[in-house]
Amino acid sequence: QVQLVESGGGLVQAGGSLRLSCAASGRTFSSYNMGWFRQAPGKVREFVTAISWSGASTIYADSVKGRFTISRDNAKNTAYLQANSLKPEDTAVYYCAAGAAPYSGTVYVHEHRYYYWGQGTQVTVSS
Repeated sequence: QVQLVESGGGLVQAGGSLRLSCAASGRTFSSYNMGWFRQAPGKVREFVTAISWSGASTIYADSVKGRFTISRDNAKNTAYLQANSLKPEDTAVYYCAAGAAPYSGTVYVHEHRYYYWGQGTQVTVSS
C-alpha cells in the first residue's frame, strides 16, 4: 500500500504560481510512476502530467505544457507540481496518483494505470 497526501493548494490570482507537493508513505516510492490529475466542478477528472519512476521521462497535457512542471525527489518520497502562469480555467481539485512503472520509463496518461490516489488539494485561480 502507498498513502499519498497532497498539499500546497490555495487561492491565487491569475498569472500567479503555486507549488503542490505529494508526500508518499508505505511501499517504495521509487517503484512507482507519479501522476497529477485534476477535476473541475461539473467536469470529469483529467490528466495533467506524469513522471517516470526515475524522473527521466515526463509528459504533459497540452493545456498545461510550458506552464506546469512535474518533478520528484525519491530520497524524500515526494512528488511536486510547479504551476506557473495560472489561469482561472486551472481551478480544480488536484490529485496525485502512484501507478505502474515499467523499466522502460514509459509514463501513462490514463487513470487506470494508477493504483493509489491522494485525497486532493483545491486550487482556485481568481481572474
